[in-house]
Amino acid sequence: MSAPAVHRVDFGYFVRPAGETGTGAARVEPCLGYVVEHAGGRLLFDTGMGADPEVDAHYRPRRRPLPDALAAVGLRTDDVDLVVNCHLHFDHCGGNPRLAGRPIFTQRAELAAARGSAEYTLPEVVDSPGLVYTELDGEAEVLPGILVIPTPGHTDGHQSLVVRRDDGTVVVVAGQGHDSATAYSADALAWRARHEGHVPSVAITRAWVDRLQRLDPARVVFAHDHAVWQP
Repeated sequence: MSAPAVHRVDFGYFVRPAGETGTGAARVEPCLGYVVEHAGGRLLFDTGMGADPEVDAHYRPRRRPLPDALAAVGLRTDDVDLVVNCHLHFDHCGGNPRLAGRPIFTQRAELAAARGSAEYTLPEVVDSPGLVYTELDGEAEVLPGILVIPTPGHTDGHQSLVVRRDDGTVVVVAGQGHDSATAYSADALAWRARHEGHVPSVAITRAWVDRLQRLDPARVVFAHDHAVWQP
């Protein structure tokens, strides 16, 4: 396998209520993170679900704690060198308190939103003692060949990770930029149709899809879908 390698981390699952799915029925969704094994260090993208009585009553989560989730891929929390949260809702940053001292990369707008409203996330998770945030204003290379790219939509400060492997292929860790591979596929096909001169042009729901598709990704993976998008 060409380095850097990307490994899925299973943080459990939750039940999205019918009122939030758009289908009229509740849906069980996975909570997934990703480890990037890089010569410059191990990067963890998302850290699992935080705990709170109201959150638990609403989403009925079944959590796999961060140490157990990492152990399943042969790692310990001490093996994590840096963290990227796609955004700071409870189901993406719940393990941050266990990673004090490690740089946590987030968009400045996302951290401001998380700190600006007690209803946005779980404040005690975001501002646990010892957490060290590196605030970004746009794209950044956090390790050689590893880019953080803003992908707003789900939240204004949402971001995704682009991993360029030694063989030149690109893996995009899209977090919750889209809820599913199917949703991403719809935008990717609309992007293709537009660039092939299809008339009339088809709307793309996320403007930043153009940025990602121009990188020619071999795979796109998601936070709440086991499916993988491939061209």
